[in-house]
Amino acid sequence: MLKSHSCGELKKEHVGQTVTLAGWVDRRRDHGGLIFIDLRDRQGVVQVAFNPEISKSCHEVANQLRSEFVVRVSGEVARRPPGTENPKLPTGEVEITARDAEILNPSRTPPFYINEDVEVEENLRLRYRYLDLRRAGM
Repeated sequence: MLKSHSCGELKKEHVGQTVTLAGWVDRRRDHGGLIFIDLRDRQGVVQVAFNPEISKSCHEVANQLRSEFVVRVSGEVARRPPGTENPKLPTGEVEITARDAEILNPSRTPPFYINEDVEVEENLRLRYRYLDLRRAGM
């Protein structure tokens, strides 16, 4: 099974359920031992936590992840620890504790960030128009 849920549909009602998600790595953050990614699909974004104490092999996969990689992740929906919730996201109360991960397709680093409102030279935007069209401002 490629996925059981979409990223944007997970809420606190799903806590305790095991889910399988697939999507693009929107952002990756390494906090020492823990690695977090924001996983994005057509429905939204959800945070995934990779803990080496839970799954060393899964954490090794997370070390390889970069922006725009396509990945499948299985794990348990958990409440975010108090103070780490993100009220700006519909999924901001939960995160996925990863138990299994697979890189479906690696990606080269994009020439500019697609999901951020940054100034990009017009020549670069025209050269990579297929990426520019994915930006919210377009």
